Amino acid sequence: MVIPWHGWPLDRIVILLLGFMYLLIFLQVTLYHYRQNFRHWSMWIPVIATPVDGLLLVWLSFHNAGWLRATSILLIAVSMLAGVFGSYMHWRGIGERVGGYTMRNFLVGPPAALPGLITGTSLLGLIALYWR
Repeated sequence: MVIPWHGWPLDRIVILLLGFMYLLIFLQVTLYHYRQNFRHWSMWIPVIATPVDGLLLVWLSFHNAGWLRATSILLIAVSMLAGVFGSYMHWRGIGERVGGYTMRNFLVGPPAALPGLITGTSLLGLIALYWR
């Protein structure tokens, strides 16, 4: 069954693309946290949340049910808060390395921008879900 793209509103297209973005972020986050052997319990949060968010948004773009939209809003809001917490943990992790906040620690330590990417993606998702 082919679903025509002609006539799709911008918010629906953005929701679909954000779903794919979450799935790609899931791959990167899983590789980084696996590399660190999931040393802290909080490393599991984005590994579990990003594929759930991604699949929900892809599903929502094809099936606009009220309960699915409400569930997506709730889980994406939680992911946004988790991204803020992840930013704190990553910056703290960089500072705890030998030498503190040096360029070398930014290069080899936890990626400082990746939790911000989750936060930004979640914020954009909430904007798209509330778009009227």
